[in-house]
Amino acid sequence: IKKIDGADKVVKVCDPGDVFGELALLYNCPRAASVVAKGDCVCWQLDRESFNHIVKDSAAKKRNKYENFLKSVALISSIDAYERSQIADALVPETFNKGDTVVRQDEPGDKFYIVEE
Repeated sequence: IKKIDGADKVVKVCDPGDVFGELALLYNCPRAASVVAKGDCVCWQLDRESFNHIVKDSAAKKRNKYENFLKSVALISSIDAYERSQIADALVPETFNKGDTVVRQDEPGDKFYIVEE
């Protein structure tokens, strides 16, 4: 939940396997939103030191890989490094098998795809 123009707005609903709180650790900044449990749940947590030693290095490598790849994407290559890093952080890989329909004509256009391989 995030306060936007004085009103609470749900910005994400988490399902098992989702994560939250990583941006505050990655960028050493205050929480960008509140998380409220809508029912009984179990969450695993990593303290900042463990996160930095284990996850941050991996996240930085992934970000560098994505940023370097994005430099080769014509539509994105001309934007500045900060904007490219924002895109790299937001990328979510989706895997498709031969014959899968990735997008269907007339469906809402709510995602942008970049072919990695």
